[in-house]
Amino acid sequence: MAVNLDGSGQYRIATGVGFLDHMLEQLSRHSLIDVDLQAEGDTHIDFHHTTEDSALALGEAITRALGDRTGIQRYGEALVPMDETLTRVALDLSNRPYLVWRVDFPTAKLGDFDTELFREWFQAFSQTAGVTLHIETHYGTNSHHVAESCFKALARALRRAVEIDPRKADMVPSTKGVLGGSL
Repeated sequence: MAVNLDGSGQYRIATGVGFLDHMLEQLSRHSLIDVDLQAEGDTHIDFHHTTEDSALALGEAITRALGDRTGIQRYGEALVPMDETLTRVALDLSNRPYLVWRVDFPTAKLGDFDTELFREWFQAFSQTAGVTLHIETHYGTNSHHVAESCFKALARALRRAVEIDPRKADMVPSTKGVLGGSL
């Protein structure tokens, strides 16, 4: 697992879960975060652990890359349409993980992938990335489009939040002087 927050959206992703790879590729491309993620898991049982572990690893890599979060914009939001689907993501790289998930999938599966695992992915990512993350799909009738709009909206919001604020490039974006935890 490796990331470059100042990348161009290049990726090398292989989790053994095709649809998850597709979503992570979208995340990398639309966030402009370079992602190198190779995973081997117990996919012969199901995709739960590999899905969750990929999110934990990606979130941790982003946290490490952010360091003390000096200079970042901190907040990001995106409204992403995908055909009949519309999803909104708002996030705060506060180092205080929290997930609000208001997403319904019309089907229980996408091929062999259980759609309930998407919430697991975003929850795990929120925890290790230290992000307060709100995801809401306003409407959508195609599960593929719902999932993809969630990942693309996260990508676009992350892209904004990790950017350096040229007016405060040497400051942590908090009146406490630190993000998350206590002083």
